[in-house]
Amino acid sequence: MALASYYTPTHVLLGKDAYKEVGNELKKVGAKKVLIHYGSDRIKKNGLLNSVINILENAEIEVFTLGGVVPNPRVSLVRKGVEIVKNESIDFILAIGGGSVIDSSKAIGYGSLYDGDVWDFYSQKASPKACMSIGCILTMAAAGSEMSDSSVITNDDGGLKRGCNTDYCRLKFALLDPEYTYSLPKYQTACAVVDIMMHTMERFFIKGNTLCFTDNMATALLRTMVKYGPIALKEPENYEARANIMWASSVSHNGFTGFGNDARGDWACHQMEHELSGMFDVAHGAGLSAIWSTWARYVYKENPKRFAFFGHEVFGLELTGDEDKDANRAIDTTEAFFKSLDMPIRISDFGINLTDDQLEELATKATFYGKRTLGSFMTLDHDRIKAIYSLAK
Repeated sequence: MALASYYTPTHVLLGKDAYKEVGNELKKVGAKKVLIHYGSDRIKKNGLLNSVINILENAEIEVFTLGGVVPNPRVSLVRKGVEIVKNESIDFILAIGGGSVIDSSKAIGYGSLYDGDVWDFYSQKASPKACMSIGCILTMAAAGSEMSDSSVITNDDGGLKRGCNTDYCRLKFALLDPEYTYSLPKYQTACAVVDIMMHTMERFFIKGNTLCFTDNMATALLRTMVKYGPIALKEPENYEARANIMWASSVSHNGFTGFGNDARGDWACHQMEHELSGMFDVAHGAGLSAIWSTWARYVYKENPKRFAFFGHEVFGLELTGDEDKDANRAIDTTEAFFKSLDMPIRISDFGINLTDDQLEELATKATFYGKRTLGSFMTLDHDRIKAIYSLAK
């Protein structure tokens, strides 16, 4: 087994009114000028933004704001943030929102300490050497960006969605108050459940050895989502459900559910979804749901025992001894669960009818124009990727 590394420097506070600790957390790092980065007006309407600004001003911290982050955050807004940070000599970025806001904040953090264009890091023309200090108040549990090393943004020009992963962007703190997720629409909550599960499933379905303890923790997290996801949809103000989902979001993408395994993860579904949402601007969790079961049926014979084990541990499916049958039952059950959340299970469920030219473009972009393959469970080249897109139509 390869040498394993686990690094999580983020201070996490979970519970009611966690956001009120933001002043204390900023004092710890000596912040004097803070850019509050956020998305929609939801935090204005519920009073959170004003409450945070008051806390910071009472702590004698100068405040600047930049809203407007959208799902699949755009590099154009990142560039505006970089300009503000440089012009105002800002020393800390506070994200208030979900994964898109945090990813955008990380990109601003990279770009503010770089002389070139921030997109260089996402197009792999350059590698970050530093990032500004960042913290967050989480209002949507899904992406796990609050504890991950990942940032994903979309280039407005060409619809390219690309990621950048380094430890430089890891947050100083993450303040998690489940009550601020109560007002999320059902669709966003369902997308979040899928996204959280997929962050663990991408790490679960790999070739090579895995640690028993890690497998047990991964499947426990997935069972938690299967239990509490539907509850949160039916009872949006169920604190127990929201708290479990919120913490699962963080743990699912901080490296814990894949620690000690031979591969960092498969990530083919994520990379294929990036091209789908880059082209059509679909919600990330929904895009993952639309692709996963087709991917699973395409690759499962590489190790049907792994899928059978997944079905048994996550959904309690009986193991019959017929690994092929058990693997397909696991895939069917997972697909049915996503469908029960009103998530798409085919690309056509978005009302998208992919043309041959679009299939070719998606596959070509997914390979970075022939420069890479995808996947660990099964290596996917251009033709295999195109076949999965086509089967997922």
